[in-house]
Amino acid sequence: MKKIKFISLFLILTLLLAACGTKDKSTSGAGNDSKVYKIGVDTTYPPFEFKNRNEYKGIDIELINAIAKNQGFKIDLSPMDFGGIIPAMQANQLDVAIAGMSITDERKKVVDFSTPYFNAGLTVVVKKDNTTIKSVDDLKGKTVAVKKGTTGSKYALDNADKLGIKVVQFNDSPAMFQEVANGNADALIEDYPVISYAIAQKDLGLKIVGDRLNGDKYGIAVLKGQNKDLLAKIDKGLAELQKDGTYDKILKKYIGK
Repeated sequence: MKKIKFISLFLILTLLLAACGTKDKSTSGAGNDSKVYKIGVDTTYPPFEFKNRNEYKGIDIELINAIAKNQGFKIDLSPMDFGGIIPAMQANQLDVAIAGMSITDERKKVVDFSTPYFNAGLTVVVKKDNTTIKSVDDLKGKTVAVKKGTTGSKYALDNADKLGIKVVQFNDSPAMFQEVANGNADALIEDYPVISYAIAQKDLGLKIVGDRLNGDKYGIAVLKGQNKDLLAKIDKGLAELQKDGTYDKILKKYIGK
């Protein structure tokens, strides 16, 4: 009789433990993903990505961390030049890219994008004391600096003949900014939020002129046809962060809106 009672008690405890285990597993809507995903970022791109002492900060950094936490997966940041991010994805060295990357038809040929997470747009920037260039129409015969691999670079190269400009390319934004501030280039083309933040943080000797040149939107990317489940989690996490106010808090922290 005691043996039967003991077995019955054992079975009851087993069932209770199993039930508790099931409950714990379902506390996260997306479950827990044991894989660590490598995330490509460009840390010379404030306010989206930058390094402050030994810590990575910015809109993109906080956003991907918040999405990963919300959806129960782990990430490992891999800083690199922007132009090397998509090639690194193609070489299977990265799983995801979040780097102020504009959603374009050309990039869609090699990557799948999340739903857009930021409305950007390109703008023309000149030296602060420049009074002759007031819009893109005044660039004829001028030298224009751009960052390699960006939509600003593509815009300038695609329209070089039409605008009558000479295009010089740089690996990072600070070098591009300095080229114009030093007077070695007449203007630069950069994403509006990036240059707005840079000018607000420090007197770069630069100013924005004219209207935005396009209506770029940023997206989070995975290699085309791969990591579809992860992309679905990213979209879901982004939607939940926008709904609960976390997304707005991140933006407000860096660009005040």
